[in-house]
Amino acid sequence: RVSPFVPRAFFWLLALLAASLLWAVSVRLSGREDAALLLLGAAAAVLLQELCRFACFKMLKKADEGLATLSKDGRSPISLRQMAYVSGLSFGVISGVFSITNILADSAGPGTVGIHGDSPYYFITSAFLTMALVLLHTFWGIIFFDACERRRAGGLGLVVGSHLLTSGLTFLNPWYEASLGPIFILTLCTGLWAFSTAGGSFRNVLKCLSCKQEPEGQAMLYSALQVPPE
Repeated sequence: RVSPFVPRAFFWLLALLAASLLWAVSVRLSGREDAALLLLGAAAAVLLQELCRFACFKMLKKADEGLATLSKDGRSPISLRQMAYVSGLSFGVISGVFSITNILADSAGPGTVGIHGDSPYYFITSAFLTMALVLLHTFWGIIFFDACERRRAGGLGLVVGSHLLTSGLTFLNPWYEASLGPIFILTLCTGLWAFSTAGGSFRNVLKCLSCKQEPEGQAMLYSALQVPPE
């Protein structure tokens, strides 16, 4: 059985392949690899990722319509919000794997971090940055799918803009205070936005936290999770 992560992650890999080819052609034609070309390459990679996210949405939308046609009650067994969550999480996981693999390989040695005056927090900050990107892709997937479904250009623009901003902030490294701080603030704000988009509310959080080990509290929890009690 194929994991639902695989086809979604494949779209991110397509974006990575297209960005790599674009970078190789740009370097060959220009004959240079300066900071300006690197910034343009990062922006192009972000736009390609969002384009592939849109292609993933269109494919899943078609699949949702097909499942609804085959079902007895005329409704798809998988909601669009579930698809958005899985798509965003798969984008984030595959992005995190590719961003952290080379760093983990370098951590095995033989060099010593900070021996020449560089920051000794390179590996720990890279781990936190990867965690933030995984969460951001998950949140972006939820917001992006909802904006596409409701035809809200503003939501799409904010997702693309925040993605570009996050990518641009990484160029401030190794000045980690200027990059990690804003990225984590952006992650928190985007998470709250995605929570609201998915239908969450502060009242529901309080209800969930107030559930106690009592029959009524357990019934409320089972109902919220859509799990039948044993």
